Amino acid sequence: SLRPPPSGHPLGPRRSPFGLMPSTARMLSFAPLLLTLTLLEPAFSEPRSDATPLGWPPVWPHPLAFKNGSTLITISPNLAVTINSKGSQVLEKDENDVTQAIARTLPLMFPHRISKKSAAFASIQKLSITVREVGAELQLATSENYTLNIPIESTIEITAPNQFGVMHALQTLSQLVQFDFDSKSYTVAGGPWFIQDAPRFKHREVLVDTARHFEPKAQMFRIIDSLTYAKINVMHWHLTDTQSFPFDSPSYPRLSAKGAYSPYERYSVEDVEDIIEYARARGVRCVVEIDTPGHAGSMCQGHPEICPSMSCTQPLNPATNATFEVLEGLFHDLTGGAKGSGLFFDDMIHLGGDEVDPKCWEASPTISSWLKQRNMSTDDAYLYMVAKVQDIAHAQGRDVIGWEEIWNHFGTKLDKSTIVQQWLPGSTAAQEAIAAGYRAIWSTDGVWYLDHLSVTWQTMYQAEPCTGIDDNACDELMIGGGGEMWGETADASDVLQTIWPRLAAISERLWSPRSLNDTGAATPRMMAFRCLLNSRGIPAAPPTNENARTAPPGPGSCFAQ
Repeated sequence: SLRPPPSGHPLGPRRSPFGLMPSTARMLSFAPLLLTLTLLEPAFSEPRSDATPLGWPPVWPHPLAFKNGSTLITISPNLAVTINSKGSQVLEKDENDVTQAIARTLPLMFPHRISKKSAAFASIQKLSITVREVGAELQLATSENYTLNIPIESTIEITAPNQFGVMHALQTLSQLVQFDFDSKSYTVAGGPWFIQDAPRFKHREVLVDTARHFEPKAQMFRIIDSLTYAKINVMHWHLTDTQSFPFDSPSYPRLSAKGAYSPYERYSVEDVEDIIEYARARGVRCVVEIDTPGHAGSMCQGHPEICPSMSCTQPLNPATNATFEVLEGLFHDLTGGAKGSGLFFDDMIHLGGDEVDPKCWEASPTISSWLKQRNMSTDDAYLYMVAKVQDIAHAQGRDVIGWEEIWNHFGTKLDKSTIVQQWLPGSTAAQEAIAAGYRAIWSTDGVWYLDHLSVTWQTMYQAEPCTGIDDNACDELMIGGGGEMWGETADASDVLQTIWPRLAAISERLWSPRSLNDTGAATPRMMAFRCLLNSRGIPAAPPTNENARTAPPGPGSCFAQ
């Protein structure tokens, strides 16, 4: 029988039942497509997990529920693709998103040329994609559910509520299809397949740090492409920090003119537009982080008036309105000043708030006098800045994410819309914030920090964001988590092999049912997924390395190293 969703999963008892939903494609046809539940009736047997070096099921991350048989199916690489909708036409943007997704996925699925005769004799010649909801915008609440039906012959059927579910279905399909070098044909083992899938958490991120090392635009595209293969759906863009300010702000151009590493290591507005649209078209949200009031020293090069002094630059100066004027203008450049608008159209913005050391405030006669006049401590000033900067973001239609120090210092004094991101080793900040009714993100240092090269994928795989949290509270308030790729020792030369394949362990923890936490069972699939990444041009390091991103120890198979 179909393996059921566990209790607490979006498709489990505490959520609405999974409805058959729609999808997308290349040859436009709007005839309704009806899937029948007779697909669930036969008692298919599952092949042994040791029958293939790919592991079983040969998909990463593990789907929510699936049913399969024991037949080897052949598939034509010349699939005739049809887009269907239920009840209304597919909007042009949705149609383009899906047709582009198909155009990207088919070469990944069918990388080897075969004869026309072999293709013509394949048992499956068609792909039908059906989309129910049109005009879906990419935000936290956007559905990513899909169903995938691969029969023994005729037509593969994908249904999803929107174009983003279709993208995930295509990724799953692309992993199931394998090339048989002996028969020179494309096959799917263990058919027929019926997969019913949805993520456990809606927010599944990787942090990309472009302040410690600048990441060129082309490299940002490669990172985004790689995320889609593991269903990571958020790029947390740590855009600026103490070391550099690479964004060309139209309102305050001196920030990058003086704060970037060089005139050439900057992002124009058009660059950011291109990167964000590239991500959106692949189902990846971009959430920008402007860390304040600490980690902001690079702003002082162009605007010294917002800092305590040029010799002691951060935290930013709370005693002058100039600080908040610069931040308000910068935020407006990023958000467009309203919900759903701007370069970063996501409803969330990350404002940091971590590692605020008040020594520069105490060393400044002006700030010390300002604090004394108001009978404020440095901690009061810290809260004042956090609250005032959050007010600016709220006025521009954004919910605010902050690192856990703002919770540790101020707790329930924070606005209730605040999302607390846990990162300190051994912390229980997420657990405490959720108990108080706040939302949280889990990315604990020493466990999910990708720059820690000695942390193994097994450690990352077994970490559980909702330890100590009631199931209902976890479902409602733990929005997700992610791997944090801090950039002190990673640039374009090594960032991808530092991210991969360990981020895959995090992706499965955030996508798949909580009960899947056996590293032994996951190992063959992890090894195979690393090989899949390599085959797609992503330099994922061997998962058996003692330290991440190091070279293979010697000659050998990708599946064994």
